[in-house]
Amino acid sequence: MYDLKNIGPSQYLMSKQGGMRVPGLIIASETLLSEQPLQALEQVANVAHLPGILGYSIAMPDIHWGYGFPIGGVAAMDVETGVISPGGVGYDINCGVRLAIVPELFSHFKETTKYALLQRLFSLIPSGVGRQHLDRKALTDIDYESIARLGARWSIEQGYGFIEDLECMESRGWIEGASMSAVSNEAKVRGRHQLGTIGSGNHFVEIGSIEEIFLPKIATSWGALQGLTYVLIHSGSRGFGHQICQDTLESLVHGGFADNLPDRQLVCAPIQSLEGKKYFQAMASAANFAFNNRQQILHSVRVAFEEVCHIRAQDIHLLYDVCHNIAKFESHCIDGKERQVCVHRKGATRAFGPGAEELHERFRKTGQPVLIPGDMGRASYLMVGQGNPLTFCSACHGAGRAKSRVQSMKEFKGQDLVQLMQKRGVEVMATSYRTIAEEMPEAYKNVDQVVHSVEEAGLAKIVARLKPHLVIKG
Repeated sequence: MYDLKNIGPSQYLMSKQGGMRVPGLIIASETLLSEQPLQALEQVANVAHLPGILGYSIAMPDIHWGYGFPIGGVAAMDVETGVISPGGVGYDINCGVRLAIVPELFSHFKETTKYALLQRLFSLIPSGVGRQHLDRKALTDIDYESIARLGARWSIEQGYGFIEDLECMESRGWIEGASMSAVSNEAKVRGRHQLGTIGSGNHFVEIGSIEEIFLPKIATSWGALQGLTYVLIHSGSRGFGHQICQDTLESLVHGGFADNLPDRQLVCAPIQSLEGKKYFQAMASAANFAFNNRQQILHSVRVAFEEVCHIRAQDIHLLYDVCHNIAKFESHCIDGKERQVCVHRKGATRAFGPGAEELHERFRKTGQPVLIPGDMGRASYLMVGQGNPLTFCSACHGAGRAKSRVQSMKEFKGQDLVQLMQKRGVEVMATSYRTIAEEMPEAYKNVDQVVHSVEEAGLAKIVARLKPHLVIKG
């Protein structure tokens, strides 16, 4: 159905057809490309219809079907003539990942200590659909205003972490332009008790060992030494961000903004319109909420390690925190000119290269850390961005689903999945059996193939391979 032409290593061009304003660009190996569902490729073509889109409608190797935009999609819009689309960000605004390093070899922990640590983490960090953190005070309207104004700094000022953590977050843990005036009361109600919680689905806290180093100089400069214990946290803006997305979609559809689009789920508003500005204000508020959420989850992780393993909280260092569901204003060189664009990354990670001014000094020398969670049985990856202009400095965000949740449930029905994962060297705890069944490793693409495609295409380089051992799921 689509004319795909190989234009470079793991790079395929989708020719313009119909109302596409730009071509499509698929980042994938030949093997991964052959496995891409037609529906996801159709969404790549649909996104190319949007007003003001520049360069390409881009798909990463972990692409799969999503709401309007594919998950694993990137699209940059001209700030004057382009649009901003809730479907290009997703329901879980600033769903993202953070990686922390524990100064102890994972192999040094006794098995009894590991299990005690997992149990303590499970008791400290609420997980599951709609779960709340009732041990912490409910957010007030004043708290919400402070979160919009300060980003993750707000949680640190409340005692959840250290000021140095901010240096190791994308955009210092704060998206400029947030305003709670654009957020509904219903969204605030949903979020009042949800800071410090994982949520459900593919969200998790993962603890394991740094299994293999590929770029020793960079790994050493980041403190990621072979054999050390790592903590990977994957969560977003919870019900707060979900409600903001839902509110905006309903408002834009009722306002006629879905007319003349190939898919109503692509509903969008001009960036410079009142509706577009309001969505960005609300989206930025949810993004700042999510930075605080991951900050407070990390605090709970530090508490658990201190209680169970007697490792001081201040010795557990945050390596980096990245968004992978966001729309951000950035400057990129297009046709030889620097232009302001609004980059939608939905299931895609920013991957700035060495010298990028926004990065903290320690990362400006190396390039930005890019965090790629795989699945709970095989591996996750730490990479370093190369600042490739072809994808507006973007890379993949994970392995990407290969099977639907329903398919995975059917495949593992009736099996003892906790015991099955134990045989694979992984202890997993979750609020429900269903979540484990939906999230079994076989439900995902092979993350090794995904990251090698990203490296081959020149988007990011592999720094280290991470091996999961202890996992909390929703």
